[in-house]
Amino acid sequence: MTKYVYDFSEGNRDMKDLLGGKGANLAEMTNMGLPVPPGFTITTEACLTFLAQGGAPPEMLEEAGEHLRGLENAMGKTLGDPDDPLLVSVRSGAKFSMPGMMDTVLNLGLNDRSVEGLAKQTDGDVRFARDAYRRFIQMFGKIVMDVPADAFEHALDEAKAAKSPNAQDTDLDADDLSALIERFRAIYREHTAEDFPQEPKDQLRLAIAAVFRSWNGKRAIDYRRQNKISDDLGTAVNIVAMVFGNRGEDSGTGVAFTRDPSTGEKVPYGDYLENAQGEDVVAGIRNTKRIAELERIDPDSYRGLMDVMRTLEGHYHDMCDIEFTIEKGKLWILQTRIGKRTAFAEWVMAYDMLDEGLIDEDEALLRVDANRLEELFKRRVKADGARPIAKGLNASPGAATGAVVFTADDAQERANAGDKVVLVRRETTPDDYHGMIASQGILTSAGGTNSHAAVVARGEGIPAVCGADAIKLDPAGKTFTANGTTVQEGEVVTIDGFTGNVYVGELPLKESVLEKARSGDEGARGEKIWKAFERLMSVADARRRLRVRANADTPDQSSNARDRGAEGIGLCRTEHMFLGEERVGAVRQMIFAETESEEQRAYDALLPLQREDFVGIFRAMDGLPVTVRLLDPPLHEFLPNQVELAVGVARAEERGENEVRLRDERVPLDEARVILGKVDQLHEANPMLGLRGVRLGIVKPGLYAMQVRAICEAAARVKQEGGDPKVEIMIPLVATKPELEQMRAELEPVAAEVLRAEGVRLDHLEWGTMIELPRATVTSGEIAEAAEFFSFGTNDLTQTAFGFSRDDIGKFVGMYEERKLVPANPFVTIDQPGVGRLMRIAMEEGRAANASLHVGICGEHGGDPASVEFCHQLGLDYVSCSPFRVETARLAAGQAAVGSAESASR
Repeated sequence: MTKYVYDFSEGNRDMKDLLGGKGANLAEMTNMGLPVPPGFTITTEACLTFLAQGGAPPEMLEEAGEHLRGLENAMGKTLGDPDDPLLVSVRSGAKFSMPGMMDTVLNLGLNDRSVEGLAKQTDGDVRFARDAYRRFIQMFGKIVMDVPADAFEHALDEAKAAKSPNAQDTDLDADDLSALIERFRAIYREHTAEDFPQEPKDQLRLAIAAVFRSWNGKRAIDYRRQNKISDDLGTAVNIVAMVFGNRGEDSGTGVAFTRDPSTGEKVPYGDYLENAQGEDVVAGIRNTKRIAELERIDPDSYRGLMDVMRTLEGHYHDMCDIEFTIEKGKLWILQTRIGKRTAFAEWVMAYDMLDEGLIDEDEALLRVDANRLEELFKRRVKADGARPIAKGLNASPGAATGAVVFTADDAQERANAGDKVVLVRRETTPDDYHGMIASQGILTSAGGTNSHAAVVARGEGIPAVCGADAIKLDPAGKTFTANGTTVQEGEVVTIDGFTGNVYVGELPLKESVLEKARSGDEGARGEKIWKAFERLMSVADARRRLRVRANADTPDQSSNARDRGAEGIGLCRTEHMFLGEERVGAVRQMIFAETESEEQRAYDALLPLQREDFVGIFRAMDGLPVTVRLLDPPLHEFLPNQVELAVGVARAEERGENEVRLRDERVPLDEARVILGKVDQLHEANPMLGLRGVRLGIVKPGLYAMQVRAICEAAARVKQEGGDPKVEIMIPLVATKPELEQMRAELEPVAAEVLRAEGVRLDHLEWGTMIELPRATVTSGEIAEAAEFFSFGTNDLTQTAFGFSRDDIGKFVGMYEERKLVPANPFVTIDQPGVGRLMRIAMEEGRAANASLHVGICGEHGGDPASVEFCHQLGLDYVSCSPFRVETARLAAGQAAVGSAESASR
């Protein structure tokens, strides 16, 4: 028979799944001998059964009745007895602390008769007893029966106003409270169509049911979605004998932390309120006092509380959050849990506790949340109540403020003049790169977390908000509107890349101590947070098996990545090297070429430009592997947008103009017509699945040959300088073994010819492919026979596995997550059952066919901690991510090696 109810003496802190966090910790403190009021817990299993059956199982009610009788015997009182009543509190308590769950109900057991008994218990304190009763009606009505809270608050405000202009709750006397009780009962009757229940066991039954139902309340569901907590856990119910903090000035209630949850400093932190019950502290209806003031108010209780705090922290080996009540000078502990803390505080606490010997290195490593590390390196918006005009996807972390510009050229021009700008576009293209890197932040009304804007922004460390679809752009009028607000070009906006919020005006930004320290600021390097970061990252690096590379396309990005601890480049995207005025011209010459000789002249123009890029990258990554992906995107991306170009040509012809105005350039009309013809010729219905990647190399063999020549000439020069370039050439979008074999057959002779001509031998020159198509994963055994390495391109693998467009998923992914149609955004965290299964097949079959095959990941998932942990489990050799996420990946890889831990932020 299932046991549904446990006395506090029967449980312990390891029973959180069954007793919830609150119940497990109450049991633990009871068995430690701390002053905990007696009580019992109804389990999470009972909750799940209740929700499944639509009511409480009879055996649960029987067990609860038995434990209630045990509590009554222990206290020598009966629930709701008219002469000497036992009163209880009813508290929810899930495995994880959840602010969205049902609030506590206090003073349960009071009715019209037992309120007089409570007065007798307290030496005739009628005022206290009536105050307890009006609180109970208010809480029970609001929490259990969904009576609007404002109805009670309004009546209470009226009673205080009738007493005196500035009256507090404590100024109401017994007669005032008697009248207020009648008013509250009338409000209850008005909203529930029934009288306030007088039978204590009915009160208890209704309160237990309300706790269970609150598990599926909107607040609770929203919180679980945000914090990725399972819906299958359920909540427990804790029935606890009442103690009273509102029995006079020698009583009170408070919340205390054993350390400061904001800064991590080792000092007691919290609030205390005299002559009050717990909800008074939370509601903020009276000003609380700092916990240190309790030493003056009640020295004995303060010393007792400090002893309890030391005992609990020593027992749990962590910062504890404690709720307590003092009744007539007697200290009671009502709850403890591992305290929530800021990202900043968790590093300081872990460092201090490691230094104190309270925890070991592995535990310290698991105490910090890799998902929040990036926060510590970025500026944050200090919103202070400011209301956003729009909200998009938090595409690249950080905060930025600047004047609105609508074109990349304007962004670059104003930035060169010393202005701070935010580039606002519907979406960005490779042509916008120069303006993007000149901007403080990027805001787009379309696109998702893996759109061009998002990927470039993350790679460059630029804050970005994408897919803010409330924003409607008027490029001609140089304005945008959002929810009724119009913003002109030149007006200042602030974007928050952590939340996706967009604000009008310049909001204050908070600088990062860690970023200043990383940049060499001696003052910042003396801060404890930097010392904590350095020590714990050294532990992560010592523990991890996974290597961490970076996605970097320029020498500067490569140097930045290496400074942050990258052990190579896992993805160098050569398409970014085709941007810029002189390069785009040569690329277009190649696209428009009618003969092989014209095409070769374009390659000859591009070759030295690409070679110099690679020289810089190989120098920056000297001695470390660099994986260069040959050109992947379709060629039309290097041409103007088809619709804009067609409209521009038509408008120029209609107006008799000789020039066509495009986004950031003016083109002679005749030339624009030629370009439009070529754009029409190259247009594809679905370019993501069209002429790109290896298919482009097969159709235009000179293109990849030029790139390989540039790579090898650059490597040869760096080798001749005394460097140690380690080259890995990656052919993208391969679906079949013959594709890869043909490319290698064409390209390896080019590499050999260059190295022979330069008189250089490279110690590390490998050929491999990007695994980014489902067919490639399930035929990886064949492909591995022609490859020396695989790199999972999980962005495209996710697109092709799900049939989702990563640029459009932002329109519905929120609904998918809310309805549990996907466990998480699959472009943020690897979908293990689907995409992850394909990766596992590719790993197992690839290495079975080629034991020396080395395998990594270069999609955006390479910087996501949950995905890094999966890659560790899968046995990959490395992950590769944006330079600005290298520290996060290093930390996550170390944590994956040590073992998963429950985040202290939960």
